[in-house]
Amino acid sequence: MRFPNSLKVEAGAFIGYTPVMSFSDPERDCALCPRLTAFRAENRRTFPGRHNAPVPAFGAPDAELLIVGLAPGLKGANFSGRPFTGDYAGDLLYETLLKTGLAEGTYAARADDGLCLKNVRITNAVRCVPPENKPTPEEAGNCRPFLIREIGAMPRLRTILALGLIAHNAVLKTLGEKQSAHKFAHGAVHRLKTVTLYDSYHCSRYNTQTGRLTPEMFSAVFKKILERRA
Repeated sequence: MRFPNSLKVEAGAFIGYTPVMSFSDPERDCALCPRLTAFRAENRRTFPGRHNAPVPAFGAPDAELLIVGLAPGLKGANFSGRPFTGDYAGDLLYETLLKTGLAEGTYAARADDGLCLKNVRITNAVRCVPPENKPTPEEAGNCRPFLIREIGAMPRLRTILALGLIAHNAVLKTLGEKQSAHKFAHGAVHRLKTVTLYDSYHCSRYNTQTGRLTPEMFSAVFKKILERRA
């Protein structure tokens, strides 16, 4: 697949960046998940002035590639308001996007760093930060309608990259595909009815520190996506 360099979106050019919400995002005080709602309230008291709300997608809705992660990190996207921004997972993800030509500018771990994505959109299967970074199956199910809307609002979507098993399963359920027919594995490629799904281990610090995922393994998945031709 060719990803035209002309398709890009600004991350936010000024200090005091405000995430851009759309109809596909939960409301700021979404109460679908009692545990996540209580955790959000606790974080607003503990970390005032941070985002502490559902995190909207980052990137243009007419992108051809959608990257789906697990959920916002407590001191990453939950603080910054932009997916994968402010924690180690974001360091590796955005470094890889820059290296493979799918982003441009400088990633400074802030939502107002001016980084641009090129024909890529990034979201999470669960939009609110969960305790210990572990959403429950019920919470993932509650948040699925927002992923359904997200995918439905991307008219040029052709490729999805799932970061981790939970994201992989969320995408399959969203698209009405059987999990038994599409087993998660790092580097796996699944030809679905409407899109092609690629899998990668999540780019978390735990996975990289344990050697389960190396930067080279992560880059190889993106190179595989870019080598695919229409």
